[in-house]
Amino acid sequence: MSGHNKWTQIKHKKGAVDAKKSKVFSMLSKTITVEARKAKGDKNYPSLRAAIDRARAANMPSDNIERAVARGAGLGAAAYEEVLYEAYGPGGIALVIEGITDNKNRTTPEIKHLLSENGGTLGGQGSAVWAFTKNGEGWLAQNPMSINDQDQEKLTTLIEKLDDHDDIKNVYTNAA
Repeated sequence: MSGHNKWTQIKHKKGAVDAKKSKVFSMLSKTITVEARKAKGDKNYPSLRAAIDRARAANMPSDNIERAVARGAGLGAAAYEEVLYEAYGPGGIALVIEGITDNKNRTTPEIKHLLSENGGTLGGQGSAVWAFTKNGEGWLAQNPMSINDQDQEKLTTLIEKLDDHDDIKNVYTNAA
């Protein structure tokens, strides 16, 4: 009876938990790197301090945090930058997609492909941000729109696929 071994089950559960933790740590590391570049390595800079606090709250190891700060201060090879994509999804729903990438020329076509295969389109600068207000936590929809069930399912699928992308940090929508 294959798959009924206690240790095999533990191995599979641990593998799934480690994969989720890895994705979170990767995004936190990229965020710290971007903020460290802005702060020029000064750990007392408010946005860098907040990014480090979020990493510590997620139980990220201190040596990973230190490497990310050093990479952002210019001691590492990768140069991460923040990107903001504006798009429209199924049913005309506006999307604001925040990400951190080391290569915009790779990430933009990947996001465009994910959008097109799930009923969305990538918009130009300013095409969707008008429907949102920026606050301390992210983007808040000014006028939430209601959509039918079929478009809601498509939108949910699209958001899940965007969240699975390594370079995407947050996805905001104005769907009610």
